Amino acid sequence: MALDLFAGIPVSDYAAALAWYERLFGSPPAFVPNDHEAVWGLAEHRWVYIEQHPDRAGHAMHTVFVDDLDTLLAETAGRGIEPAKRETYANGVRKAIYVDPDGNEIGFGGPPL
Repeated sequence: MALDLFAGIPVSDYAAALAWYERLFGSPPAFVPNDHEAVWGLAEHRWVYIEQHPDRAGHAMHTVFVDDLDTLLAETAGRGIEPAKRETYANGVRKAIYVDPDGNEIGFGGPPL
């Protein structure tokens, strides 16, 4: 069975969120289906999108696991975005949590060093 995943993030200010997520992901959206929604492709068949929904903004919690967390952290820092929190679990898995202007949490995890 073919599968595509679209993970949605409700935002209150589309323009501000668009600029922030472009910096976080390091690129403009892959496509913009309308004037209040933007979509980024993270990997084949795996998408993240923002959509203006002021009444629902600030409640998203997504984690993306990457194979090179240190490179991702350096790249986002180079674009002026730093994680709000970093965690290391007992098994050595690491996680960096970014918080957008609405309070949505986007985490990036990586394998133990």
